[in-house]
Parts: sequence; structure tokens; C-alpha cells
Amino acid sequence: MKIVVCVKQVPGTSDAKIDPDTKRIIREGIKSIMNPFDLYAVEEAVLLRERFGGEVIAVSMGPERASAVIREALSIGADRGALLSDRAFGGSDTWATSYALARAVDTIGGVDLVICGKQAVDGDTAQVGPGIAAHLGFSQAAYAARVVDVSKNSITVQRMNEDGYDVCELSLPAVVTVVKGINQPRVPSLRGVIAARAADVPVWKPADINADVSRIGLDASPTRVVRTAPPEPRAGRTERVEGSPGECAARLIELLNARELIQGVHSSCG
Repeated sequence: MKIVVCVKQVPGTSDAKIDPDTKRIIREGIKSIMNPFDLYAVEEAVLLRERFGGEVIAVSMGPERASAVIREALSIGADRGALLSDRAFGGSDTWATSYALARAVDTIGGVDLVICGKQAVDGDTAQVGPGIAAHLGFSQAAYAARVVDVSKNSITVQRMNEDGYDVCELSLPAVVTVVKGINQPRVPSLRGVIAARAADVPVWKPADINADVSRIGLDASPTRVVRTAPPEPRAGRTERVEGSPGECAARLIELLNARELIQGVHSSCG
């Protein structure tokens, strides 16, 4: 089984600022990490390779420093990786990004499965994984919490939804996005870290993946960030509930039943 796992480098802090002119995250001077959801995607890809054999290829798009997340994926167990990095990719929205990553998957060739984290924490759109599937014409399932079965021609996953979960059988090749509960990411071994540091991570330009330059970058992106603002403060009131545990519980139930609890209740029960 040939598996591509898509990873992204994101700011390692919630204090990232937005450039007022470009409307992009200011990344200079901020520690970068692998998108937390992508750690679970890498782990799941490695687990599937350990069960069924094959190869795991980590792919990312970003500046040259984003090769760090490829090396992290290699230290966890990916076999090889590639970084899409060129000024032409700059400013790509989720549509242009998913197109570029789809071109990379097509360039690798013979891919059975693409695994992504359910979303990136710096954008929270959850659009790139499904976008890759749409560009490639692959079957897809989002929010996978468990891989139930894999056969030669299909993969079956348990997928989270608003009411619980459903079970989807997808024909291969397919794209699956995963949630955190799907596994427990391993800690890279020292040997893995050393090997990852020494590994060659090729940098692919648009021509290397046969990408149409009119479909990547800012100019090709159909969405724009036109304004950013902090969220409005929540309206409501806070009530302190005091007394014995039984009295607190009774009052809480009373408030909830009357729908009087709007923002929160601080309890100081002894």
C-alpha cells in the first residue's frame, strides 16, 4: 500500500498576529510546529504500513523551513518525503493548496491512500483534504476516528458525525482525514531523529509536479481574507452559587431547567 500523508507547519502559539496589509499570519519570530492533527495522520499512515506493508510518503507545502515537518514525519516512521516550495505557491488558499498537493500525489504515482489531519489549527477550514480528493477524483471520508478494515480495493472507516458515527466503505484510491482519537502518536526514537536529520528532502517546484501556475498562488485563489477582527465578547451574566454540594446541585438544575444559565456559573461549594 502506497500512502501519502499531508502535513503542514503551523505557528506553535495562539498569540500569532495577522498582518493588517496582507491579512496573513505573521510567522517571523514565532516557533513553528507540525499541525497537531497531522501527527495523528502520520501515525495512522505508519500503523497501516506496519500492518499491510508498503510505503509512507510525507508531503508538505510551504517555505523551505517547512522541511522540518517532513523530517519530523520521517522520525516518526515515514519512508520519504517531499516539500512543495516556491514563491509561485505563496498566498494559495485552500483550493489552490489542495490543487498543488493533488498534483504532488499524482506525480508520486500509484498512491492508494492519502491521509490528512482533519484540519489545520491556523485556518480551521477542514477543506484541504476533501479538496485533494475532489481534484484527484478519489473517494473520501472526513473525520475518521477508526480504520475498521483494509482490503485490496477498499478501506472501511468509522467516521464521526453530529449524532455519533457512521461506517463508510471507500473504494481505493481514497482520501481520509482523521481526528485525534484515532490513535496515540508515538514518540520518535533517537535513531529515527538522527536518520531524519540526515535524510534528503527534495524540494519540488511547480514544474516538478506539472502544476498549472495559473491555478496556484494568490492570484489563482478564489477566496480572499478581506477583514479580520477579534470575536465579540459574549453577552450574558454570571451567577455565583454557594452552599452545600446538595444546595449547589439543586440550584444548578433549577437554573438549567429555566434556561437562565447563559455564560457560566462559578461554584464555591464546600
